[in-house]
Amino acid sequence: HTPMYFFLGNLAYLEICYSSNLLPRLLLSYLGGDRSISVNGCFTQYYFFGCLAAVECYLLAVMSYDRYLAVCRPLHYSSRMDTKLCLQLASVSWASGFLSNSVLMSLISTLDFCGPNEIEHFFCDAFPIIKLSCSDTQVTGLVTSIVAGMCSLPPFLLTSLSYLYIIIAILRMPSATGRKKAFSTCSSHLIVVILFYWSILSVYVLPHHDTQTSPKVFSIFYTIVTPLVNPLIYSLRNREVKEALQKQ
Repeated sequence: HTPMYFFLGNLAYLEICYSSNLLPRLLLSYLGGDRSISVNGCFTQYYFFGCLAAVECYLLAVMSYDRYLAVCRPLHYSSRMDTKLCLQLASVSWASGFLSNSVLMSLISTLDFCGPNEIEHFFCDAFPIIKLSCSDTQVTGLVTSIVAGMCSLPPFLLTSLSYLYIIIAILRMPSATGRKKAFSTCSSHLIVVILFYWSILSVYVLPHHDTQTSPKVFSIFYTIVTPLVNPLIYSLRNREVKEALQKQ
């Protein structure tokens, strides 16, 4: 019932929904051979993918703030990160993610599609969908990049700033044992943050060459690899989880 496990519970539930939205359709396409998807099905898949990806950006930033308070303000941690604040931070993360992508989805849904009808991707994403439209997509593409930047860059900067203060605080600790213990409390989250933001910023925010391969390769990391390794990273690096497994 500590804040860290409360946010981990939110992250676990988010990634269950995240994977359930993409992987069943993906497995059916590759194993069953049926790679067709309806327009409404494609829009639905993208809507929930975009919402959940935005929520994860905000949630990872909230978790970094939680680790900042735990390491840099340990005496004030219990009073500041109380149940009310945890609920508020989690609620704002979920609401902001769904609200931001709802605005973008309403814009993409107004586009006209008159062929071709083959998506150059392994799931329905914003830019591959926009590329198929026969409407003027300049404004839609610009808004997509702006929304993606607003959902990823501020949380990324907040996370980076939090870990900058955390690293400075750890280096100032006089005891080597204390530094090791402090870093172990946030190293798992830092690994997930680096893997997630490196891939998602490479696809949506950073400029890249117009190739078909690069976006797909980076997309694999934040759609498949990160949800797959998150439970392993948090479990294998967590003392309480290890002790619970040893008692079984």
